[in-house]
Amino acid sequence: MHSKNIKKLVNKQLKSKHPNWNMLTKKEKTHLSKAVVDEILQEYDYSQALDLPIEELTGIDNQKPLAGIRSLPEMAHYIKNFHNDNLFDLDEIKKPYSEIFDQELQFVDRMLDNKIINTFLAPEGYSETHREFLPFQLFRMELLKILKYPEISYRKFCTKEYFGQERKQNRRFIRLSLRTKDIPDHTQLCHFRSNLSFKQVMNIFVYILHHFYESGCLEDTVVHGVDSTELPIETKYPLCTVEVKDKKIRIYSDLDSDCGTRRNKRDKSHYVVGYRLHTLTAMNPSTGHSFPLVSVVAAANHHDSLFLKPLIKLAQAMGIDMKLITADEAYHDKDGSILDETGVHVIAPPSKNVDIPDNVMESPVRITCNDLCEIPMNYMGSTKEGHEFSCNAEPGECFIEGSCCKSRTISFDKGLFQPTPSWLEASDKALDIRKNCERPFNLMKKREGLENTRVRSQHGVVVRSAFTTIATLLIEMAGTRRKPEKKPDKQKDLFAATG
Repeated sequence: MHSKNIKKLVNKQLKSKHPNWNMLTKKEKTHLSKAVVDEILQEYDYSQALDLPIEELTGIDNQKPLAGIRSLPEMAHYIKNFHNDNLFDLDEIKKPYSEIFDQELQFVDRMLDNKIINTFLAPEGYSETHREFLPFQLFRMELLKILKYPEISYRKFCTKEYFGQERKQNRRFIRLSLRTKDIPDHTQLCHFRSNLSFKQVMNIFVYILHHFYESGCLEDTVVHGVDSTELPIETKYPLCTVEVKDKKIRIYSDLDSDCGTRRNKRDKSHYVVGYRLHTLTAMNPSTGHSFPLVSVVAAANHHDSLFLKPLIKLAQAMGIDMKLITADEAYHDKDGSILDETGVHVIAPPSKNVDIPDNVMESPVRITCNDLCEIPMNYMGSTKEGHEFSCNAEPGECFIEGSCCKSRTISFDKGLFQPTPSWLEASDKALDIRKNCERPFNLMKKREGLENTRVRSQHGVVVRSAFTTIATLLIEMAGTRRKPEKKPDKQKDLFAATG
């Protein structure tokens, strides 16, 4: 815990005293980071009790629910009443542009309301007359790159090759004039992303999420899931490393990143330097289709379990209704605090490192009262103290009936006796579809190009991952990339029927 606090203090001091950190040379960064680390270690008090919120210690305090982030019901009301003050809504009655021939881009173009987007993304003191490119144009440009050109760099994207006058579809999609040669520079897109606040990013995300819920991609019954994936950065070696109480503190050129363990992969190192993306997904039990909803970005060295509660609270602040979440072993609700604070049941596979309580048979799960009893007990439910079981013996069936208490309470753990027991039928079904949580990551990283994103800050990863999730939802809503369903072979069915 002290190592996390020291790393936080070092980052805070370097950012405050050197706001131009990214402009410094590697040699200058190394010298400054070593000096700050030495200074903080000399003055640090290890006897102090650290009672800091987990969001602050893990570096995600800038991704907490904030005042001004609209929930889904508030967004629906805002969209419905936005144009009431106008006698005619020109955006509603305009015809689609003939230059946009791609069906997917046609769908996205019709769905986006440029005026509403501007209200979410415009900075304070915004004036259209003093801007070369409007916020909605830069946002559309970000979406266009992710949707159609995820493999190329921003520098190459902002050229005549993709926005010359002959590229009428691209220019029309981002509302550039077909008569001029104006093209936003890649540095303008970079400044656009870096200047967006977390509140602005979440509001534009909720705007798209509202349309996603209205699209019918999700059924009435939805199971939510949580999983994470690595987002490595280009820098592999730290500027300086110091060991504090058997814990190594590493300072990288990207101050918010860190070194963590990677999930076992044959072609990659066991360690990764960068961030982890913790994402809440929604899954249709009937189809198994999974969709990303909202994410939290943190350094790669933190354990996944630390981010389940902040992620749930952020999703609830956005108006996402959750009852049950299925996840892997890293996201256990071992003490029931998540259920108490959020009302969400978490189901994860039993951890193999947890000892089975006495008088419990694992497969199938059977609980007896004590060493002398052989009659399985009934499950009565759970309280704050743990799971309660009662005697299932018929009168006169048990020879120790007179001396037995006939009840038993087993405390919560990460094994069989989680707050939501893993042996229940509903838990089995949730665990069966848990593997579908990985699908959105594969799409976001490979298809939408998030894996190859060059970033220099945690905020940049937050914005880029949010835009990528938006693009993923737009692709799913458009439905143009779905594989056509195979038509039944009538001749084959006829042969089967006749034998």
